[in-house]
Parts: sequence; structure tokens; C-alpha cells
Amino acid sequence: MTTKDSRLKEYPLFDTARLHRLYLCPTCASNEWEIMSSKTKLFAILWTSGWVGVLSVMLLDLPALMAVLPVTAGKPMPFPPLVVKLLSVLQSTVFLTLAILVGRQFAPKVGLSSPVAEAAAEGKPISAALKPQIVPGLIGGVSGGVAILASWLLTKPFLPPIFVARAEQFNKILPLPTRLLYGGITEELLVRWGLLTLLVWTAWRLLQKGQGRPRAACFLGAIVVSSVAFGLGHLPIAFALVDHVTAPTVFFVITANSVFGLIAGYLYWKKGLESAVIAHMLTHVVIVAAGGFVIR
Repeated sequence: MTTKDSRLKEYPLFDTARLHRLYLCPTCASNEWEIMSSKTKLFAILWTSGWVGVLSVMLLDLPALMAVLPVTAGKPMPFPPLVVKLLSVLQSTVFLTLAILVGRQFAPKVGLSSPVAEAAAEGKPISAALKPQIVPGLIGGVSGGVAILASWLLTKPFLPPIFVARAEQFNKILPLPTRLLYGGITEELLVRWGLLTLLVWTAWRLLQKGQGRPRAACFLGAIVVSSVAFGLGHLPIAFALVDHVTAPTVFFVITANSVFGLIAGYLYWKKGLESAVIAHMLTHVVIVAAGGFVIR
């Protein structure tokens, strides 16, 4: 066993005494980071980035949000807002942790990556890893924002007026930092890094017996399935906004979000996770910027 391996065994991940020592000794923390394996560093980088997004839900004006929902409007909350938010943080943290572990385990096997996070974990310059992802991410973000706004304009005449009014209210309540951090980072880690990676790996194992590089069909199928799942994942919001959800409402929610999912999935496949993150963030910026003119 090498010296480094011996040192790694001496430092369990959740040793409270160790954490207390690192808090008191920044130099010790630096040394700890040095001896971590690149896989552990990658997990730490992605988890921390995603958890910032999870914590951003604390910025939500929960009483204002509850007032928009017909199920809770005018009714007292069963728990204080802080408790509800903390429970949400706990639930999201569990899903986030699982998604990052799945991606860390299977992404390298199928040729998917998070180039910037991996470069940081390996001590390499991150600028070289980020540069090829910026322009595709910007193009994807503008395209995604325009596609969602176009879907809204095309389906709005067929949507119930009460849904339109409450959706516009809901859109105004969501803080921009939560949109950017939870939507842009956390959701990409959950859906692309976790779910899409798992789907590609599963298709590769089933269709190719894990031999060779996954075929394009494995990626394309996984992108479509994960995109539809991403769209379906937004349906609970629609059901919370109105008592009766119509077919056009379901069509809009699934279609608008699935279209962006296709864009983000393709960027993750061809460029890397950070490109999808950039696109997701910019999509929210486009929607918020155009909201005063289009979503009204």
C-alpha cells in the first residue's frame, strides 16, 4: 500500500473530530484536500455546487407562494415556514446526493463528463475545460428561453384563465437566485448528471452488453426519456395551481420543459455538464427578462 493510500484510510469522510480539527486549522484542511482521491474531490465539488442551489429555496416567500395555491390559500400552514423549508432542503439533499453518486459512478463508463468539476478535482486549469462549453451553452440558453416563451404564447389561448393568472403570479414569486442556482445547477445535477447518465448506462448494458462505446441511439433515447421525465416533473406545480388541470395545460407543461430538456441533454452529451448548466441559467434569465412583455 502506498503512503497516500495509507493516509487516505486514516481519514474517514464523516469523522467529527477530524472536521473540528480542520475548522481550527485551515492548513490542515488544505492538506486534507491534497490527499483526497479525485473521485472524492469530484463528489465534493458537485455536491457543494448542487447544495447551494438546494439552500436557495430558503429565499422563497412561502406565505406568498401558499396564497397563490388554491389548496392552501386562506388556510393556516401546518408548520412554520422555516420548518417547511428545512424539510424541503432535507428531501432535496437526499436526491441530490444519490444523483451525484450515480453520475460519478457511471458517467466515465459511458463517456459523459463534467469537464470543469473534473479539472478542478484533478488540479488542472478549469479555464481550458470551461471555454469550449460557453458558446454552446449560451446558444442553448437563448434557444431554450425562446422555445419556452413561444410555447407559452402558442398555448395560452387554450389554457384556462385561472391557470394563466396563477402561473403568472407564481412566476413573479420565484426569486431569480433560486431559479439560477436550483434550476440551473441542482436540476442539471439531478436530471442530466444523475438520471440521463443512468439511462445511457442502462441502455448500453442492455443493448451492447457493456461492450465498446455506447452508440448514439443510447444517448438519444436517454435524452428523450429524461426530457419527458423533466417535463413530467413540473406537472405537480400545475396541479397545485388549479383544481382542475386541462389537457392543454398538461400539454404545455410537458412540452415546454421537454423541449428545453432536449437542448440540455444534447449539450451534456456533446460538450459537458457545465454547458447544460449555462444553458439552464440563461434560459431562466431570458424568461425573466421577457416576462414583463410576454408572460402577462
